Amino acid sequence: MVVKRRFRRFLMPLALYCAAGAVVSYFVHHANHGRRGAEARRELKVKAYELGRELEASKIERHEWERRVALLRSDQIDRDLLEEQGRIMLGRVHRNDLVIITGP
Repeated sequence: MVVKRRFRRFLMPLALYCAAGAVVSYFVHHANHGRRGAEARRELKVKAYELGRELEASKIERHEWERRVALLRSDQIDRDLLEEQGRIMLGRVHRNDLVIITGP
């Protein structure tokens, strides 16, 4: 009987510590690897950064297009823009122009 009490005195705290350790490790694991964990947060930050860069590039491109459209909407069309677009559409070059071919 004395042996059983000593065994219980040692086994009960050990079992409680093991159960508490298992619960804590479960929550720590899911805090790092879960759907809303630290790794998911890092991935979302990287994705947000890439989307921000893409947004900035789109804004720059939109601003350029708005500028070119504004040149076409005025009462008098910009001669340089008209000549540039005409040459692009017809595939013509002036004899004094320098043509650099960059590939297909």
